Amino acid sequence: MTSVHEDLLTIGAFAARARLSAKALRLYDRLGLLAPAYVDESSGYRYYRAAQVERARLVALLRRLDMPLARIAEVAGAEGGEAARLLGAYWADVEARLAGQRTLAEYLRGRLSGRSEEMYGKFAVETVDVPARVVITESRHTLADELPAWIGASLGRLEAAARECGGVAAAPFVVYHAEVSTESDGPAEACVPVADEAAARAWAARQGRGRETGVRVEPAARLAYVRITKAQVAHPQILAAFEAVEEWLGREGLEPAGPCREIYFADWTAAGPEDPVCDVAFPVRAR
Repeated sequence: MTSVHEDLLTIGAFAARARLSAKALRLYDRLGLLAPAYVDESSGYRYYRAAQVERARLVALLRRLDMPLARIAEVAGAEGGEAARLLGAYWADVEARLAGQRTLAEYLRGRLSGRSEEMYGKFAVETVDVPARVVITESRHTLADELPAWIGASLGRLEAAARECGGVAAAPFVVYHAEVSTESDGPAEACVPVADEAAARAWAARQGRGRETGVRVEPAARLAYVRITKAQVAHPQILAAFEAVEEWLGREGLEPAGPCREIYFADWTAAGPEDPVCDVAFPVRAR
């Protein structure tokens, strides 16, 4: 090397300063997280500057948090306060995911140990007869992670459109025409009952082809349902509510007469975690 490069460290010397292995440094280079300051074209030897030690140690620590490579690059490339903010945002996501997984594990433990009475006994199943209703709708194939945001947005759009259709005539609801999970994308259908069928059909016609909106008549039905709180709407607690209704149907000699649904009768924004906000329901009929 020329004198221009005399301040560079060999990969072995740099690895010792960074308390990492040469293998790890080669990996970081390959992943685009920490490139050598200089690579000798003839020998292929890598050389680093002492100023790169801090980034090398930071990358190693962030990898121990299972941080995705793209986010490691973002944090490592940011300045102090912004880097801390990015790390905080990532860890908040991790804790939210772990909290959900912890709840799911407890739910599955209950299922696997046969604690059905403990799981379902807290839900009181009731029935109600509902008349036929005209509904304006918006449908979407969506996975579970995207579902809450889509429900809020789609019902908001439909409630705004209901002003053109005689107003909202009953509680909005979401129908699941197939399973929505981390692997199955439904579809789900957001529905808002409206008072003026002619105006609703005119509204639907203005949406144009290719839009996932529409209008239809929801038939009269007897619904079996349980009422749940805002906290229980979260996955997987809501699964236990659906299963409680299904178990009750089996005991009562009934069966689903249509797809399951969630009926949102309360102001979601104003509700607290323990406030009732939703009915989990199935249309039912005798076997």
